[in-house]
Amino acid sequence: MVQTAFLYLKKIMSLVRLNIKGISYSQTQNGAYALILSEVEGERKLPIVIGAFEAQSIAIALEKEIKPPRPLTHDLFKNFADRFEILVKQVIIHKLVDGVFYSSIICERDGIEEIIDARTSDAIALALRFHAPIFTYKNILDQAGIYLKVNPREEQEEDFSVEDLIADEIEQSEETSFKELSLTELQRMLGQAVQDEDYELAAKIRDEISKRQ
Repeated sequence: MVQTAFLYLKKIMSLVRLNIKGISYSQTQNGAYALILSEVEGERKLPIVIGAFEAQSIAIALEKEIKPPRPLTHDLFKNFADRFEILVKQVIIHKLVDGVFYSSIICERDGIEEIIDARTSDAIALALRFHAPIFTYKNILDQAGIYLKVNPREEQEEDFSVEDLIADEIEQSEETSFKELSLTELQRMLGQAVQDEDYELAAKIRDEISKRQ
């Protein structure tokens, strides 16, 4: 659904900018993840349930050291947009209905703005690749935002690493086998896992390497 930019400009003062806080495995839906967005000038968090593929795509966009050998779907969109000089300027989470968030991608080409309807997970995956800001309306944050009250030490312990965004909990047996390998062997395995597009294994190896550095 394409809408005019004018409708959004009328409500621009009510927009709240969001950052990505992290992603955790959903405790309520099997195979799903909870994307946690945080308001830039406030303490509220906005949790959004997304699928495993979208969680992986967002995590890869955040991870600077893991590069897919072939473009993923969102990477392909970015390459296509770059080729035809289409710019994603911002993403707006504009509606919440029955627990489902609706988003729009504000694009520009040849000085003309278009607003494209998109799933929130796809919109955020693209926003990361275009370095575009993410917004929602104040009334949505008032309705669905939550306060996570933790002390600084607990917050530090509960922060998600980039590897956690891609993979589930590391199995104890895998941790043991990784510990028996040298850093050189782990780096070689990491390269092979990325080459094979096995990002879950790559994330687990990265976690072990990070522990030693």
